[in-house]
Amino acid sequence: MDRVSAVAAIVDSSVRTQEPSALFVLALALGLAAVHLFGGRLRFLDVVPRSRWLSFAGGASVAYVFVHVLPEVERAAERFERTVTEVTGVALFVEYHVYLLALVGFVTFYGLERLAAGSRDGQGGDREGGPGNREDDAGVFWVHVGSFAVYNALIGYLLVHREDPGVTGLFLFFTAMALHFFVNDYGLRDHHGGVYHRWGRWMLAAAVVGGTLIGFLVEVNELLVDALFSFLAGSVILNVIKEELPEGRQSRFWAFALGAALYTGVLVLL
Repeated sequence: MDRVSAVAAIVDSSVRTQEPSALFVLALALGLAAVHLFGGRLRFLDVVPRSRWLSFAGGASVAYVFVHVLPEVERAAERFERTVTEVTGVALFVEYHVYLLALVGFVTFYGLERLAAGSRDGQGGDREGGPGNREDDAGVFWVHVGSFAVYNALIGYLLVHREDPGVTGLFLFFTAMALHFFVNDYGLRDHHGGVYHRWGRWMLAAAVVGGTLIGFLVEVNELLVDALFSFLAGSVILNVIKEELPEGRQSRFWAFALGAALYTGVLVLL
């Protein structure tokens, strides 16, 4: 029995540390892009009270951040402090830098959300087209969706360069981000209607694939990967919570909690 356990442990360790092939990573990037391209076809998500599936996806995304990403941010903070101290000899407030980047990610997307919400107040509109697609909203649309394109490119890049290497870590990251993309896509369709359907979804799909291709071509310093990961943590928290909290959403708490609990179990067991 001990021998079987030892073999199982070796196999598990091999899967965890095995570097995934470029083709596999690219296939996952295309899978994330497909969420934006075809998410609008899932009409069962477009209901009030909020679809239980969207709340479930939001809960799973938040679980990934709190159980997996934030511990990585803590380790990144330790590496950042150690490296900067060795180079400069100064350690004052260095350990807070990556947490500040997570805060910057949170605040940045909160500001973008307020910008988009302010432009939409009193205009109405639907997901496929309507009054919400006024010409004077074009600037807000490009800023809002353009920022999410950068966000998607970052996620695509981190498919290649992650804190947690190996097939298992990659698949956990992909699953959490795919669920998260469903939540983001729903919110962007709600904000921008037909103009998002015509242009925005293609931009976001292209951005995640483009970020992955850049990841194959460019490998940045480990500290910059830590910084990107930290920024992503704050951004994911805001983008999920702002979709779940508004009273008009009538969100499903039980589905959100179930998604968080189940994905936490997966992360802990794997």
